[in-house]
Amino acid sequence: MILLAVMVSGQVAAAAEDLSVFHPVSQPASSIRDLFYLVLAITGAIFLLVEGMLIYAAVRYRRRAAANAQKAEPEPAQIYGSPPLEVAWTVAPLLIVFVLFLVVVRSVVEAQQANDDPPALRLQVIGHQWWWEIVYPGEQPEQTMRTANEIHVPASGDGQPARIEIELLSADLIHSFWVPRLAGKTDLIPGRSNRMWFTSDEPGIFFGQCAEFCGTQHANMKLRVVAEPREEFDRWLQNEKQPAADVPSAAAGRTKFLSLSCVNCHTVRGTTARGTVGPDLTHLMSRRTLAAGTVENDHDHLRQWIADPDSLKPGSEMPDLRLSPADVDSVVEFLESLQ
Repeated sequence: MILLAVMVSGQVAAAAEDLSVFHPVSQPASSIRDLFYLVLAITGAIFLLVEGMLIYAAVRYRRRAAANAQKAEPEPAQIYGSPPLEVAWTVAPLLIVFVLFLVVVRSVVEAQQANDDPPALRLQVIGHQWWWEIVYPGEQPEQTMRTANEIHVPASGDGQPARIEIELLSADLIHSFWVPRLAGKTDLIPGRSNRMWFTSDEPGIFFGQCAEFCGTQHANMKLRVVAEPREEFDRWLQNEKQPAADVPSAAAGRTKFLSLSCVNCHTVRGTTARGTVGPDLTHLMSRRTLAAGTVENDHDHLRQWIADPDSLKPGSEMPDLRLSPADVDSVVEFLESLQ
């Protein structure tokens, strides 16, 4: 029943944000699914065998009706201490455990070890309370690009896998990076660098989640992996590397934003904002969500996020600056220009 509940919950999750491990689009995720099905088949067979024997014994040797109460019942054969049976039910579980051990080791190796071909993309993911920082390294430090909560990668195409290598780091405490359709869970541990890889066999948006309890907003530490054709990914990356556009209609909001303490936490490339505590906002409006997947990135939610962060994500480290409605509108106008 527990296994059935897991499968049903996986299907329900798939209908919501497609977090199901049963719909893999990457080789590591496929290995995990296949291992699950094998373990389910073996344990299911054992369950049916044991329950079948119990039901047979209960029916075959049940107490008879009152009419037959005086009739002597034959005593079942006593097999306690039978050497063949003792050996059989000792050796059989050992063999099953040994087979499962070998299969698990093979699956772990398949999920962790990539081939020797150069990856299509290398990037870093840094876990924060409670958001994800994504770093696309450049050949020069000034060419390094940072974004948040949304990872764009090239999808495999023309029969060629596009392998993505990720270095996982933590800025505070233990987090766990998990995108079920792409790969298994990998922890982000302070002071340690962990690595993982995946490919995306098809374009699409794949949802992920922090899988290690990390505080108040752990459940709202979500992420998305956007796998797209190489040409689209290259266009996205080229745009993200550009500094923020200077939009004349948002000049007042730009001035207001740069006068606030926002600049101590956030970077907007092309301006004097150089903070590193919070996400890079240079191309904020190219992202689909705010507050690590908590809400959609639209005008109303953006305004609410600036005016009262705790109303969307209680306990977040985004401060309430107590801005007037006019100042909120001005800042929002500037942020909406960051395409």
